[in-house]
Amino acid sequence: MTHPFFKNWSNFTKAVFLILLAIFLFDVQGAIIKHMGDRYPVPQLASFRNLFGFIPAILVLVLSREWHDKGRIILIGQWRFGLVRGLFIAGAQYCFYLSLTKMELATATTLTYIGPVFITVLSIPILKHTVGLWRWLAVGTGFFGVLLVMQPGAEVFSPYALLPVAAAFGYALAIVSTKLFVDQVPTPLINMYSAVGALFGSTTLLFATTGYISIESAVDWLWLVAMGAVGGCAVLLMISAYRLTRPGSLSPFEYFGIPFSFILGWVFFGEAPFDRLLPGVIFIVCGGLIIAWREHKKRATPAQAIAK
Repeated sequence: MTHPFFKNWSNFTKAVFLILLAIFLFDVQGAIIKHMGDRYPVPQLASFRNLFGFIPAILVLVLSREWHDKGRIILIGQWRFGLVRGLFIAGAQYCFYLSLTKMELATATTLTYIGPVFITVLSIPILKHTVGLWRWLAVGTGFFGVLLVMQPGAEVFSPYALLPVAAAFGYALAIVSTKLFVDQVPTPLINMYSAVGALFGSTTLLFATTGYISIESAVDWLWLVAMGAVGGCAVLLMISAYRLTRPGSLSPFEYFGIPFSFILGWVFFGEAPFDRLLPGVIFIVCGGLIIAWREHKKRATPAQAIAK
């Protein structure tokens, strides 16, 4: 049943609203991690995030028509690969969460938006895709933007700027690897196995490094619960948004995460990294938009849509 709030909205309008809310909540989650990062180790924060991540993963699976239509299977032949995909995510989380504790919120967030470029590049060796001139132009534009933001060789350069780029690579690897699962495996079930792998990876990293640190207060417990709840809601909203319309139509709206993160960083941490972000952020966004445009154009022709 459609909520009365959405009664007179088109599917595309609903999808845009949901994706913007999801992106905002992801940035709120990042702000909470940044706030908590000076008291608790990053792997511990990631472990709590992944533990709470089971809630949306289970909900999405149970509510998935695809999973019910395919017999509600739980065990899959590629279970090892599903868990390994979760390890990719755990590694990406560690890099991104650590970058949030060492850099401005907006700067770290902006650098992760090189992700679509990595997806394009990784699709060549992993999926045997052919990348045309426009996509290579997007790749070059995106990387140039990252270099402008990172400013290697300048006095302001910090090695920590490599962390969100590494996180983007890890997330891109997890996204591309999804295509390697057989068609009979429902997407929500893939996400479930990945959630298990991510929790195992972050927990192992926790006890292999700093170890568990006891939560200091009830307030900190509330922050941790909020971190998981906000991130979990963001996942559900994003999945709901992409189910309402074609992904290529929504992906450009994800770049609203950059101004959202800038506003949150300015309000709560007094950060305003204009000089660091400009003009590099423009090139990063342009690179992603070129890829989104080519993907939209490609899917507009049915014959091309299946020749990936």
